[in-house]
Amino acid sequence: MRPISRRQAIFGTGLAGAGALMAIDTARAGGSGGTGESPQLDERAPIDSARANDAAAPATGRVVTKGRLKQSVSRWCYQKIALSDLAAAVKDMGLTAIDLLKEDEWDALKPYGLLCSMAYATGGGTIADGLNDPKNHDAIVKGLEAGIPKAAKAGIPNVITFFGNRRGMDLQQGLDNCVTGLNRIKKAAEDAGVTVCLEVLNSKVDHKDYLGDRSAYGVQVVKAVGSPRVKVLFDIYHMQIMEGDLIRTIRDNHQWIAHYHTGGVPGRHELDETQEVNWRAVAAAIADTGFAGYMAHEFVPTRDPLTSLREAVALCDV
Repeated sequence: MRPISRRQAIFGTGLAGAGALMAIDTARAGGSGGTGESPQLDERAPIDSARANDAAAPATGRVVTKGRLKQSVSRWCYQKIALSDLAAAVKDMGLTAIDLLKEDEWDALKPYGLLCSMAYATGGGTIADGLNDPKNHDAIVKGLEAGIPKAAKAGIPNVITFFGNRRGMDLQQGLDNCVTGLNRIKKAAEDAGVTVCLEVLNSKVDHKDYLGDRSAYGVQVVKAVGSPRVKVLFDIYHMQIMEGDLIRTIRDNHQWIAHYHTGGVPGRHELDETQEVNWRAVAAAIADTGFAGYMAHEFVPTRDPLTSLREAVALCDV
């Protein structure tokens, strides 16, 4: 089964330094002597591993028992389930939030005592057309300036935005353009107490030509902006594809990260034995940094969706 993209589901459609950008560009090209291509394998074939999920999910009722790491779930992965039904199930599991909701969906969570952990601000940019192109800045700033106060009023801690596609742009120019755009919005975010999260995505499998495809690059941008309300959305699925070394990267850069997303690699499906990431260890590493935000599950289920979600929540309950 090929995973659908977030865009399709919703719209139908030591890192800084003088040599960092050069290193990122070299890695994008596949490295010295490499082709950058991977062999074609059955992405759902079980991986032989000594790892085991030692936290079995109960079939009903509360799943969260430890709760050092707050978990959420991305709405777009569960489009076949009515939002009210998803909210009821999420609450039953012991979660407190749902991720990636549009403004007209926020109020639907109120009867369940849930919040939106990461919101879309209308006009806040798209994956392809983001902050790297100055032509997009006026529209993105307008959208975020309108959306951030609404998010704050609704108790939403984060809004999402994107780098945009590279389209041949020099890395340094793209970085400078993103910083310029974010500098225009950071005061509104600081005044409202809402964090603007710039998402890093893979350009190898899902989002060809996306500019912000390395955690190093995202960290460089937010460091340059220098605001506690502009941070990285670290998508673990995407960064495993692009660079791996997840736990070290998280430990070294947690202060620049406001939010995490999950998804099994390869395929963006369940966090189970068919994929390669040790999610329990990653979740524990995030919790050990003192992280107070959310890790939202953003995988596309291939089995009963709520059972898969319960299993993921149990696995990451550290």
